[in-house]
Amino acid sequence: MLKKLELTFHNQGLRSYIELDLCTECPRQDDKGCCGYYSPVFYPCDFAYLLQYKPEVLDYIFSLDNLTILDASVTVNSRPEGQSYRCSFHSNTGGCLLPQALRESVCRHFVCPGVAWEKEDKLAHWKDFFTALADYEIELNNRIAGILKEKGLSLREEKRREEFLAELLILFEQETAITAPFLAECPPWEKHTLFRELQYGTDWPL
Repeated sequence: MLKKLELTFHNQGLRSYIELDLCTECPRQDDKGCCGYYSPVFYPCDFAYLLQYKPEVLDYIFSLDNLTILDASVTVNSRPEGQSYRCSFHSNTGGCLLPQALRESVCRHFVCPGVAWEKEDKLAHWKDFFTALADYEIELNNRIAGILKEKGLSLREEKRREEFLAELLILFEQETAITAPFLAECPPWEKHTLFRELQYGTDWPL
């Protein structure tokens, strides 16, 4: 079945994301799609954004009981369900409980491979943008994490977690005071229409 898809790219700097209208009727038809195969991992850039705009979400994350907490990252482990899992932020009636900007980078950038938007020549500028963004965010996360480690701060130490986050926010603001040039190379948003042959159930690749 050939289906018309709408793909919208949002350039919001480090919180940029890709929106696909197919998600609301996922071809997997299992009420969770890609959210049944991934546990979100939050890194320094995510913590900084949440601290600035939605600290209650960060408090909620740390209140969850199935976390993997490392020195500078937190994995919200998915719950076993049937033959796969379900992300702790995913509702079987309304999808992700977090708005796009609050999600970590994989959840903001991921589009199922069946859509294969990266192969479209007309979208080459967005492919370059999100590749550069992923590299930039990894480098920034690693740099901030390294400095925090040198200062003897770690998320593993619950009693010093507030100190860790306060110092992280200072470092983030220092490291991002100058905007990366590539962030100005794409418009604030851009919508494109694609046509794809859909397969249903497990035949639809994730």
